Amino acid sequence: MKEKRPRLQVVKYMSSDYLAALFAWILFFIFRKKLVISDITNLDILTSGEPTLIFGIIFIPIFWILLYYIAGEYDNIYHKSRLKELGGTAFISLLGVVIIFFVLILDDDIVTYRNYYKSFLYLLGVHFGLTYTFRLLHTNATAKQIQNREIGFATLIIGSGEQALKLYNDITSKPKSAGEHFVGYIKINGSHNTELASRIPCMGTIDNLIEAINSNKIEEVIIAVEPDEKPKLQEIIIKVKSTPVEIRAVPDILDIISGNVRMSSIFGVPLIELSHDTMPAWQANIKRLMDVTVSAIAICLLSPFYLIIGLCVKLSSKGPIFYLQERMGRYGKPFNIIKFRTMIVDAEKYGPALSSDGDPRITRLGRFMRKVRLDELPQFINVLKGDMSLVGPRPERAFYIEQIVQKAPHYFTVFKVRPGITSWGQVKYGYAENVDEMVDRLKYDIIYLENMSLYLDIKILIYTIKTVLEGSGK
Repeated sequence: MKEKRPRLQVVKYMSSDYLAALFAWILFFIFRKKLVISDITNLDILTSGEPTLIFGIIFIPIFWILLYYIAGEYDNIYHKSRLKELGGTAFISLLGVVIIFFVLILDDDIVTYRNYYKSFLYLLGVHFGLTYTFRLLHTNATAKQIQNREIGFATLIIGSGEQALKLYNDITSKPKSAGEHFVGYIKINGSHNTELASRIPCMGTIDNLIEAINSNKIEEVIIAVEPDEKPKLQEIIIKVKSTPVEIRAVPDILDIISGNVRMSSIFGVPLIELSHDTMPAWQANIKRLMDVTVSAIAICLLSPFYLIIGLCVKLSSKGPIFYLQERMGRYGKPFNIIKFRTMIVDAEKYGPALSSDGDPRITRLGRFMRKVRLDELPQFINVLKGDMSLVGPRPERAFYIEQIVQKAPHYFTVFKVRPGITSWGQVKYGYAENVDEMVDRLKYDIIYLENMSLYLDIKILIYTIKTVLEGSGK
């Protein structure tokens, strides 16, 4: 089986979209000129060096690429449906042409308003036609490779009984593949079907489910449980939804699964597809663009303050300016969070310990910095690197996560998103002084996950700024 190269696939789509937008704009420019000057030749138009043509050749394709990115057209690049792509390309083409006309075209000198309608329909038809034709070629080639089992998606079965074996046999016996490449299965209650074990390897139990998914680069999970294993479903779903995988399940567990579900059919094998996206693709992409843009601007504007704060930290107490600490990020992957140091050196020489209001380990300057959140400023670097977001659940250490999960197993759901510099829990609750307070603060993060939107992010950022200016943080 060939190795998938998603970045190369994205480049192919972006390149064809760029060329389609470029050719469409040139043809549209010629069409518009001929509407006004009927006897002008194509060569005269293209060699006239008009600023509109040059501007369009440089910037219009970039505009389209950005619009497609925001709309999520380059996400899940190997999972494209030709029918959905037809509708998506048509809608985005219409939206983009409307934007172009309002920004660039409506102030043109015209003979009759009918020329506007002709121009609009011409650009829409040519742009959509070229774009979808190129995309269809890519999508057809990919679909053929998937159906012929030349490429596939690493798939893990959760379950080891008769249901799991039947599912495996049903899918692998189909003449055309839907992309599932089974790499193993997970045991639930300890026992497993010997026939299934002879075909694919066992990758552990649900206790090490997240580790198995991450270490084996699993892309899809299919839940196939036996009747006596249903009590474990909630734990399984909570853990799987904290990972980036696609999740499906056999239909007979529909009555005990809550949330947004839809039916999916893999060449005759009906499965329930569990939706686990926290935001629509376009909002998620705008959120990431906002993260990068705001962080880059913040680092540039705050660089003098970084120098001043760094100098104050250095002069106020012995030790380094910055403090790096391993935290658990999106999908449970560790990263080093960057902060201005607010504690004395070797503050945790006797092991991890949370801070409190009267904590003697916190320096005098550190106490002030924590109150107005100045110690968090270097985390804009984490945001640029992709470890964090501006808004999201605060990241914790593995040491404390193990304790939190004992009291609140649903903590795993916060791994669905990037952790944030600020969060609803941070604004409403502040720093937690013990595990119980971490669990109490968790409810705000869960509410945030269930209601994620750009509007809510902006609202949390405003409240964070208000907390900083008032110095009312805990």
